[in-house]
Amino acid sequence: MKFGKTNDPERVDFTLPEDHAGTQAVLGRSGAGGRPRLYVGLAKWKKQDLQGFYPPGIRDELGYYSSQFNAIELNATFYRVFPASVFVGWRNRTPDDFVFFPKLHREISHEKRLRDVGSQVDAFLSAASGLEHKLGTVFLQMHEAFGPRPSHNTRALAQFVRDWPAGFPLAVELRHTDWFNDPGLSEELYALFEEHGITNVITDVPGRRDLLHMRLTTPSAFVRYAGSGHESNHARLDDWVGRLGRWSERGIGDVAFFFHETYKAESPLLARYFVEQLNERMQHELRVPVAPQARQVSLF
Repeated sequence: MKFGKTNDPERVDFTLPEDHAGTQAVLGRSGAGGRPRLYVGLAKWKKQDLQGFYPPGIRDELGYYSSQFNAIELNATFYRVFPASVFVGWRNRTPDDFVFFPKLHREISHEKRLRDVGSQVDAFLSAASGLEHKLGTVFLQMHEAFGPRPSHNTRALAQFVRDWPAGFPLAVELRHTDWFNDPGLSEELYALFEEHGITNVITDVPGRRDLLHMRLTTPSAFVRYAGSGHESNHARLDDWVGRLGRWSERGIGDVAFFFHETYKAESPLLARYFVEQLNERMQHELRVPVAPQARQVSLF
């Protein structure tokens, strides 16, 4: 089964947990003022992955996608090693305010498990730098089997974080429950991330509510959201709009919120709804994805 997917969404308690006490502390000393920068998008732009999103006749998929959203969670870089020229091409095909959030290649995270990856990290960042000002937070996603035990995993993660090059914001998604639900280990993790300015990714998926830790380690939120094909999606997003509104009042500086295509027609439409609610709640002017006739499909 796809990570975090459930066949029984009506049995899931989708209530957002209360903020971790450490989140309040991080926001309280952030010093951020004014409205946060909001980035909303999807994980992919390919036509075959986004049923009903593109009007007929669209050939430049990235060009169209970037006219609808201001960011993308760039999952393609997890599966393929791209040269700098490709990143430059992506930069040149998108609006000036568009931002890419690329995922580190799987050799770094899944194959080598963070060990002896300095050359791979340097090569990745050198190529991704072709995006210039459009390069947003890079993020690392670890396999769900990568837990804090055995202890060499903890040491590898700590060393990776300490060695991460300055000047490139990093977010980390951990998928093993012990990172967040073993109190001693989780506090060590949060302290490590805070010390080195690493953003703690929040994973909101139907089948893994144990990962919904609500613990910020920087004054930035990086949220990866998967829909459920269920009517509860709008209520879930309303809750997120309320939470982000409160974080904004308390000093959050950046929010990146990305939708994943558990159901191919779902993520663009949910993202449209979310942008509309954010604009209303937080007085932003994010561009709202259009809904051409070809995309008038039902979610449920």
